Amino acid sequence: MAMLTIRQVRVLGDNYAYLLHEPQTGATAAIDPGEADPLLAEAQAQGWEIGTVLITHHHADHIGGVAAIKAATGCRVVAPAADLHRIPGVDLAVGDDDTVPLGETHAMVFEVPGHTSGHIAYWFMGEDALFPGDTLFALGCGRLFEGSAEEMWQSLCRLRALPDETQVFCGHEYTLGNAAFALSVDPDNAALAARAAEVEALTRKRRPTVPSLLGLEKETNPFLRADDPALAAALGMAGAPPVAVFAEIRRRKDVF
Repeated sequence: MAMLTIRQVRVLGDNYAYLLHEPQTGATAAIDPGEADPLLAEAQAQGWEIGTVLITHHHADHIGGVAAIKAATGCRVVAPAADLHRIPGVDLAVGDDDTVPLGETHAMVFEVPGHTSGHIAYWFMGEDALFPGDTLFALGCGRLFEGSAEEMWQSLCRLRALPDETQVFCGHEYTLGNAAFALSVDPDNAALAARAAEVEALTRKRRPTVPSLLGLEKETNPFLRADDPALAAALGMAGAPPVAVFAEIRRRKDVF
């Protein structure tokens, strides 16, 4: 049974960082703190003490607050082993299939290269909660700054294999723009059209569109559907390998 309390904290404009609190032990973790003050303030407001920081990748907008949080709390910092040379102050380096405890629950670590070469995701299986950083967005995926299309497609397939009820707590509020692009490549997807309307309504009300359900991502996110023959045909790529279809979708998004 899920036990974590999750607080979503907006930082740096369109980034999401997260506070996770396990009530039985009081253990609290921060995920991808792009800046420190909003997370420290939220933790104080909740009466929580941050004991762990979990990092998905080395980009500054995901690690900018780590040093200040560690200085304020003495927390341990958990980060991808492949990025130790790019993330200061790491106490625990983790890689594929490692587990990270948080009180009475724990996260499984997945290596998901593509956006960056050392990117990892954290899956709290018992909580139906996935923290993919910038690998998977609501209706999108991260740019291929360091990895190949093949690496990113395999990473997304691995995340796609998780249960439909998994909540996706991604790293940015990009959903409105992602919806517009998704409709441009998948205009006949009725589920996508309905979701785009919902995203627009939430955005007008200045409400977050994150988290999303992985089952809905599987139906509406074009980056998870590169092996769908209907989407390949809509792109004029009927019969093409899924990784080629994925690469074309990513190319189009880069210039959208």
